[in-house]
Amino acid sequence: MPDFKGIKVVVEKTGEEVTPLSRLVPKYLLPPRTEVEKVPGPEQVFTDVACPFCGCVCDDLVVHVVGNRVVKVERACVLGMSKFLNHYRNRILKPYKRQGDKFIEVPYEKIVDEVAEVLVNSKYPLLFGWSSSSNEALRIGVKLAEALGGVIDNTAVFCHGPTILAEQEVGVVTATLGQIKNRADLIIYWGCNPLAAHLRHGVRYTYLAQGFFIGGRKNRKVVVVDVRETEIAKVADLFIKVKPNKDLELLRALRAVVNELELEVPEVAGVPVEKVYELAELMISARFGVLFFGLGITMTRGKYWNIVEAIRLVQDLNKWTKFVLIPMRGHYNVTGTNAALCWLTGYPYAIEFAKGYPRHIPGLTTSTDILLRGDCDAVLVIASDPAAHMPKRAVESMSKVPLIVIDPKCSLTACMADYIIPSAIVGIECEGTAYRMDHVPIRMRKVVEPPPGIRPDHVILYDIYAKVMEKLRR
Repeated sequence: MPDFKGIKVVVEKTGEEVTPLSRLVPKYLLPPRTEVEKVPGPEQVFTDVACPFCGCVCDDLVVHVVGNRVVKVERACVLGMSKFLNHYRNRILKPYKRQGDKFIEVPYEKIVDEVAEVLVNSKYPLLFGWSSSSNEALRIGVKLAEALGGVIDNTAVFCHGPTILAEQEVGVVTATLGQIKNRADLIIYWGCNPLAAHLRHGVRYTYLAQGFFIGGRKNRKVVVVDVRETEIAKVADLFIKVKPNKDLELLRALRAVVNELELEVPEVAGVPVEKVYELAELMISARFGVLFFGLGITMTRGKYWNIVEAIRLVQDLNKWTKFVLIPMRGHYNVTGTNAALCWLTGYPYAIEFAKGYPRHIPGLTTSTDILLRGDCDAVLVIASDPAAHMPKRAVESMSKVPLIVIDPKCSLTACMADYIIPSAIVGIECEGTAYRMDHVPIRMRKVVEPPPGIRPDHVILYDIYAKVMEKLRR
């Protein structure tokens, strides 16, 4: 799939009207949505609450609740705070079924039965999403995919899929964020910008954190490698601007220097060779170094090979010093989804059960490719919005088959759905297990009651699974 990165574009002001979503999205139909009705009650304070937003899963939040509303959140970043304070907005509060050009309300038991019927009658269903749900829900999802002989896949397919493949190929040297907070004196951010995506990463775990064995910012060095000067680059001790799609060259040059080979060129990937030597020297002389990387190297030219070389660089550095590597995962449980799929099936994502046993064939069983080929005949989406992120042709393919959406809020995918089942928000309205970006499992807490009639993901999936098994036995 082309990523279109590194292509020069010209943006010009136009007098034309903005194209409406109804023309861009197939089968676009806005489902009824509303705010959760406010219920009065005494104020409660919950401490040590985990945040269900990004891969940091900060578990030191203090949440103030009045009735069924979160009214104040302490210690959270603006992204996490927004999720808590606006949990009641833009909600879908009833199950809906598409009928012609409108959505009609359907009783929960009936829509579960109809969804189960659609899945049982499908020959090759796709179950996609999972990264903003709990591991308990995923466990039932795997059972459902196996019973149906379908495919289960998660959002890693278009973010850190290459990372997982590379780790399985050459291994990985890693650590927990707690170890990094307490010991790391060199922090490298490569192809990521935590000040935009993981706002408390630096404060809690890296360059601003107060560890047991090392202090805050003055005792740590920060290096940023990116194609442009981002917010995090402005606070770095060393910023290296690499040419787009040239990360692989720079990684291999660093490996060469770390292995005591000389570079016989004036620059590598647009970086002066002196800067390459400077970065290599910083890495070798660190007492404890860590390389955090993001989509800047997983989704540029080289993809999988970029991560292979990054891992091998870290392995080479361990001949000199202690060095580890951690991917900057996005959704709060995308790491947990991959981990749970591994211990349930042996594979991290894109798992097919068509032959009765799990198979993982990237490029064949990956959800994007399945949709581009038009192979599946039913799609169940949970805790994700593929219509907003997948290629247009994949979205068009999704619109041609029965589409089931399980989600707490309205999304672009929900506007295309044939069946919508609302669910509770994990970490706010129900409990669940999530894995932080460093593979540390964290229990997500419940701080408010879900709206009346709204069930957690794992309960909805279990009800669908039970109906599917009942129909398959007939």
